Amino acid sequence: MIYSYTQISQYLGCPRRYRHRYLDGWQEKDTRAAMLFGRAFEQALAALFRREDPAAVLFERGVCKDMGMTYSGNDTWDRMLQQGIQLLERFAQDGRVRIRRPRSTQQVQFNRTLGSGNNFVSYIDAIGELDGTPCVLEWKTSSARYPEEPLGISALDPQLVCYSWMTGIDEVAQIVFVRKRLVEIQYLRATITEEQRQEFATLVDDTVRRIESGLFLPHSGIRFPQNPCTTCPFIGLCLDKPDLVEAGLVRKPGVDLGLFNELVY
Repeated sequence: MIYSYTQISQYLGCPRRYRHRYLDGWQEKDTRAAMLFGRAFEQALAALFRREDPAAVLFERGVCKDMGMTYSGNDTWDRMLQQGIQLLERFAQDGRVRIRRPRSTQQVQFNRTLGSGNNFVSYIDAIGELDGTPCVLEWKTSSARYPEEPLGISALDPQLVCYSWMTGIDEVAQIVFVRKRLVEIQYLRATITEEQRQEFATLVDDTVRRIESGLFLPHSGIRFPQNPCTTCPFIGLCLDKPDLVEAGLVRKPGVDLGLFNELVY
């Protein structure tokens, strides 16, 4: 069996949701414009480091604007494209990130054999340098700034810990491309300790054991002020509401390993 960070985080969030997705074959419909824009923007970044035209790549992916996408706030696809071009220009001007071998060190697959004999796979956005320091690089697009205080908070991000564990590289960085009226780029660096990596390895082994035990009890999130169930795409299944299922989900044959959530392409 192949596992990924997405699978582990989905199970820890709600085992029942994990069952809906990975065992029963339900998947959320890809209609969120922000998610599709993020994928297109990451492809444009990859093109930038290959010395290709990133704007052309971003516009090429713009064909999805007429495919019934759902937008938040005042977003439109044209507005998102404009912000994307501004962010690419700002990023190139900053010149703080360097990827020496862009054809081999972007979207890099890492594999690890777990104690149970299962495999764990991760796709790293890039291995490069931030301000001259070698590190793992993760691209993020967001409509709001990421928190920067207290200092070092990025080191608590479990996905960054996962990437450090998979690569063995202490230094990690999130490059956050913030889409707002005046676009902004955040360069958030963190150092992951060996203790954190070992704790994450233990978490993965423990979670895999629970998954393979076949126990998928629900973690209901209906409790104010935080209500994760209300934003969960699988709520229609839990409430037995066919209309919600039809609106938000599609069922695909086979087992979804969640690997494509780790990929850009």
